[in-house]
Amino acid sequence: MTKTLKTFRRIGLTALAAALLAGVTAPAASAGQDRPELRQAVQEFVDAGFAGMQLRVRDERGEWTGSAGVRELGGTAKPPADGHFRVGSTTKNFTATLVLQLVAEGRIGLDTPVAGLLPRFGLDSRITVRMLLQHTSGLFNHTGQYNPDGTVTPGTPWAGKEWVDKRFHTYQPEELVRLAVSKPPVFAPGAGWSYSNTNYVVARLLVEKLTGRPFADELDRRILRPLKLRDTLSPGAWAGMPKPYAHAYYRYEDAGQWKTLDVTHQNPSWISSAGDMISTTKDLQTYFSALQSGKLLPTWLLTEMRKTHPGSESLYGFYGLGQFSQDLGPGCVGTVLNHNGGLNGYGSLMYSTPDGSKTLTASVTGGDAENDPAQAFPAALNKLVRTVFCGK
Repeated sequence: MTKTLKTFRRIGLTALAAALLAGVTAPAASAGQDRPELRQAVQEFVDAGFAGMQLRVRDERGEWTGSAGVRELGGTAKPPADGHFRVGSTTKNFTATLVLQLVAEGRIGLDTPVAGLLPRFGLDSRITVRMLLQHTSGLFNHTGQYNPDGTVTPGTPWAGKEWVDKRFHTYQPEELVRLAVSKPPVFAPGAGWSYSNTNYVVARLLVEKLTGRPFADELDRRILRPLKLRDTLSPGAWAGMPKPYAHAYYRYEDAGQWKTLDVTHQNPSWISSAGDMISTTKDLQTYFSALQSGKLLPTWLLTEMRKTHPGSESLYGFYGLGQFSQDLGPGCVGTVLNHNGGLNGYGSLMYSTPDGSKTLTASVTGGDAENDPAQAFPAALNKLVRTVFCGK
């Protein structure tokens, strides 16, 4: 459990502070079918301390949507089942897919060194495209590096009052990479595994270098428009949130006092293409199903995405190229692919079977509960995933 929670914190979901409200209303569900096991699983996240949750499941019984908790603290309305939210590190899967499309076109190879394409950063000449997407480059994590002895080498502020005070500050992708390369590498390229947001900022710059277009434009041209993902965007430094949405809150300590702040609006440029995107459960479902069923990448690159690193075990399975692969064991569908994420006040879930036929997408929002819902999150997540993919 200790190892799992450390990985959980490293990926960033503990940025979610949450609300446990008295008198929470029952979950809302899609018309046409009653799925009490799903309603119960959603409610358990709210009972654990999250302010609200929205869930979308597609399986052999059709599509089900539901929500629980509240849309806004002090209110009674439930979160919209089609609401927008910040997807956090789920963004990495989109970024990886974009890079791999360039690989498919022969614009670059998986094992091509990237230093020559981005010479201004002085990157180690051994770092390849594969190492960036797999987190084996050894690059320092610009949002702070967790060290083996339990200490943290700080980076760009992403938590506490320091982040609150700078939550509308704009960072350029180049300065995030420069911060990372100013620190000693975690290990030699290819010699280990360490989750680093910097890898995916470098991947963003690589896309822009190879295409000559802004990352957001290329994402829109290659993925969002072809799949008609009208509610998904890479916002850059824009702090807004398209309607409808559930409000997200962040609980932090200031001068010995705990405070709760509405952080629905925030500038996500500190995380860039490693975690800045906004989407909905419907768009995530459409996207991840299309990816896994071969609509965005050729079979050989899907195979490469699913090759995992043995040192990458976490709550979500083992890491490949931009996604985790999790074996659920006997009595379940087998392997599920996923990339979840968290950004202050928000959490996202994105799961699919390898053929794209069965999916789970969801969002949780933080509130003002005094307890830390991160402690209950692994158990609630495990129950939800097994309810959907194991029929339990």
